[in-house]
Amino acid sequence: MITKPDGIAHHSHASASLSQDRFSKTRSDHAMELAADYAELIEDLQRLNGEARIVDMATHLGTSHVTVVGKLNRLVRDGIVRRQRHRAVFLTDEGKRLAAQARERHATVRSVLLAIGCPPEIAERDAEGIEHHISPETLAAFGRFLRQRAGDGDGTR
Repeated sequence: MITKPDGIAHHSHASASLSQDRFSKTRSDHAMELAADYAELIEDLQRLNGEARIVDMATHLGTSHVTVVGKLNRLVRDGIVRRQRHRAVFLTDEGKRLAAQARERHATVRSVLLAIGCPPEIAERDAEGIEHHISPETLAAFGRFLRQRAGDGDGTR
């Protein structure tokens, strides 16, 4: 919306385009956030149970079997997971990389929250949300902060 001298708000194509770009990026970011969460969950279930079954994923996520299958179909299309009908779900190399990156981001954010005095249970919960929205620059700054706290000099190593 642009307000013109007549005092009336008018839509502009430029502002609509900017809004569409922002929402498109938000949807893309949310899709990557879900992909990372699913990749981490699949890894956790494989470690705990020896396999990641759709029914276990649905139970853990508090959602329906149909919702999990829909998301898994997108993850298969995106090269994050592979699955066979009526069988367990497996991460591809890309899925494993995504899960590892998410775990590293989570650990870094959680460590900073603990370092500034957040109680462990709150740091854990908050890190789960922040890890998906933190910029690479801020994450790098968090890493430098943690290295400095650990006595690594200026934190650049």
